[in-house]
Amino acid sequence: MKKFNKFMFKLIRNGIICCLFVIIVSFLYVKLSPTLKINTANNLIFYDNDGSVFFKGNESKEWIGLEDISDDLINATISTEDKHFYKHFGFDFLRILKACYINIKSGDAVQGASTITQQYAKNLFLDFDKTWKRKWSELWYTLRIEANYSKDDILEGYLNTINYGHGKYGIENASKYYFNKSASDLSLAEATILSGIPKSPANYSPLVNYDLAKKRQLNILKLMVSNNYITEKEMLEAYNTKLNFSGNSDKEELTTLMYFYDAVIDELETIDSIPNTYTDISGLKIYTTLDLDAQKQLEKNIEESIPKNSEIQTASVMMNPQDGGILALVGGRDYNKSSYNRATKSMRQVGSTMKPYLYYAALESGFTTSSSFTSEATTFSFNNQEDYTPKNYNDTYGNKAISMAAAVAYSENIYAVKTHLFLGEEALINVARRVGITSKLEPVPSLPLGTNEISIIEMAAGYSAFANLGYKVKPHLIEKIVDENNKVLYQSKKEKSLVLNSSLAFILNNMLTSTYDVNFIDYNYPTAVSLSSKLTHTYALKSGTTNGDNWNIGYNSDVLCAVWMGYDDNRSLNTNEYKYSQNIWYKSIEAYEKDKDNNDVWYKVPKNVSAVFVDPISGKPVTNDVQKKKLMYFIKGTEPEISDPVFDEIISNDIQT
Repeated sequence: MKKFNKFMFKLIRNGIICCLFVIIVSFLYVKLSPTLKINTANNLIFYDNDGSVFFKGNESKEWIGLEDISDDLINATISTEDKHFYKHFGFDFLRILKACYINIKSGDAVQGASTITQQYAKNLFLDFDKTWKRKWSELWYTLRIEANYSKDDILEGYLNTINYGHGKYGIENASKYYFNKSASDLSLAEATILSGIPKSPANYSPLVNYDLAKKRQLNILKLMVSNNYITEKEMLEAYNTKLNFSGNSDKEELTTLMYFYDAVIDELETIDSIPNTYTDISGLKIYTTLDLDAQKQLEKNIEESIPKNSEIQTASVMMNPQDGGILALVGGRDYNKSSYNRATKSMRQVGSTMKPYLYYAALESGFTTSSSFTSEATTFSFNNQEDYTPKNYNDTYGNKAISMAAAVAYSENIYAVKTHLFLGEEALINVARRVGITSKLEPVPSLPLGTNEISIIEMAAGYSAFANLGYKVKPHLIEKIVDENNKVLYQSKKEKSLVLNSSLAFILNNMLTSTYDVNFIDYNYPTAVSLSSKLTHTYALKSGTTNGDNWNIGYNSDVLCAVWMGYDDNRSLNTNEYKYSQNIWYKSIEAYEKDKDNNDVWYKVPKNVSAVFVDPISGKPVTNDVQKKKLMYFIKGTEPEISDPVFDEIISNDIQT
């Protein structure tokens, strides 16, 4: 027993010596390391495509001293975030142990233990990856901050850089935004509302969820009482004080602009030439592809097209199809109410917007604008598989042969499935992959009807290959990044590669104008015929509809606009709601093209393409003196003839009706 006690004594003694050695070495390391520039966190300046600033991070004029910040705000922050802030050296070990115990007991990470210094260190990073390497770096930054700065310096920096929601970083920005006053003039009631926001800006902003913000305020007031900052009487008075929120800043605000900002930050994190932390730079100037007028129009049209009391959501992207530059981006109706970016993160069923990939594959395989299948109720039978019976919208069928152009106009499901099976189920996938669609695509009969899920930004990039006559482009928001000395750290390469036949893309684009062409009114109506009198320019346009999704994607050579509409909980859309997406689309793209000549933005006929007057429904050639005709385009040598067969007649043994 004595030997065991002696062994344990040596083990503990050696352990203590090792710990002391590590602490001393660590302290010397952080003391001898270069002093961190802790006032550079979030020091980013964003420029639009005209070179005008549309977002500023922390600049000298926004940074205020601790003495100019309300004592109530300071005390509220310390009470709720780190009550032992002035007593520890960056880490609150008792709080860490308590948090670990609570989390283990609950089986979930319900309580954190980060100190103000740790949170400040975290804010020095451009990204928030939860990797061990990142955590280890954060630990060392915490020690370096504590070793080189006073507690007041750290607290001042923290309050000037944290996120208070709605794109407002720093307490001075937040005070002016929420209450139209300086941080020095905040009352106890105002201070405790603001100090509760950083924990979760999307939830605790009083402009987003007032009731939740008040609950958070009450908890903070109780903590201030327990920490002897205020009395219970002051607590009750502050809680019951009626607050008047401004919700404005000294410049024009777009509620959707922060979706663009968030997407830029996401892209910023993927660029290897940019330092991982703000401590390696004094600031960044980020030049983006944003067209502020386009963003304003998109937001305006969303507000005007959707009833204010509706819970329906939207995602919209406007893109330069020639290089993939994103001109405008909306990830939801109002960033103040939901910061989830549906444009970049949400995957939704795309409906019939999948069909252009199929019809390009058909053109590439020898089909023409006039190639015909019979529009009729059809059941497809497969060996060792269940029968498949797709239906047209409203069960409407022509019961006659129709051209591919007519199938596009009506968004015929029967024609699409017949084409899909005729070509083979990999043909559509092959084209989608070539233009940049990376989402999972199943080679099943229903694939051209859009049962797969794809993000709107991915669909916009895919359609850009049609809009620019065959080139795959990468969607991007950042053109150039420079440091404070105007040294270029990154320049967009705008790489593009030819993946489609330009002449076939031209033919497809002209077919997609049939969706709003009155010449196609017959047994059915073109899907967007209501726009025929509203559009002043020519566009290729395709809509897509599922029970819970509505899409409109349209373009010319100058701009592409994609709009999705639906509910976050996937509930079904009603008939009236299908018009919202279409209205947003046409108003936004028309506003963008307002002062441009249609001849400059639509496509010139390629030399190997001929134009022929055909019957728009059957696709058969007609003479010039017939009443109903449509000028359609064909690769020279493939022009239609009266004797051309209907494909059903060729493959009738494979299709049972």
